[in-house]
Amino acid sequence: MTELRTDRLLLRGWRDADLEPWAAMNADPLVREYLGGPLTRAESADAMARFRATLDARGWGWWAVEVVATGAFAGFAGLDPIDGGLRITGVEIGWRLAREFWGHGYATEAARACLAYGFTELGLPEIFAIAAEGNERSRAVMRRLGMTRDPADDFDEGSTRSVVYRLERP
Repeated sequence: MTELRTDRLLLRGWRDADLEPWAAMNADPLVREYLGGPLTRAESADAMARFRATLDARGWGWWAVEVVATGAFAGFAGLDPIDGGLRITGVEIGWRLAREFWGHGYATEAARACLAYGFTELGLPEIFAIAAEGNERSRAVMRRLGMTRDPADDFDEGSTRSVVYRLERP
């Protein structure tokens, strides 16, 4: 399985010890504000198992994000093919960090590593990001990455308006 490293972060496979901070992060209503609300510990464990299996099978996907200086689990970031049912196809980039890691530039740093991997190692022609329209924090990261939005790509998911940003391979 591939690991990605930046100056401050390690994007790595999931470890058993990640479950507690992962579950705590997913139980935080602010972290999950635009994602359908908090998850139970069991739901977090299921998600972690899926992420782990995908990384083992494919070598890339949703990596655990660790702060190198402290070894702390900060959240996750990665790439994943977009599920069917949307008007867009391709590979999505995403991230989610525990609240104590917000405001340090970690999401942008992790996402840049994922974009580089997607474009250079996977040879992807384009990478998408999707966020709830009101999720200004994630949308700001998308803009910092140089991603652009075409409102024609946006879609409704239940009562939530989702916006789509994209970046073509340089």
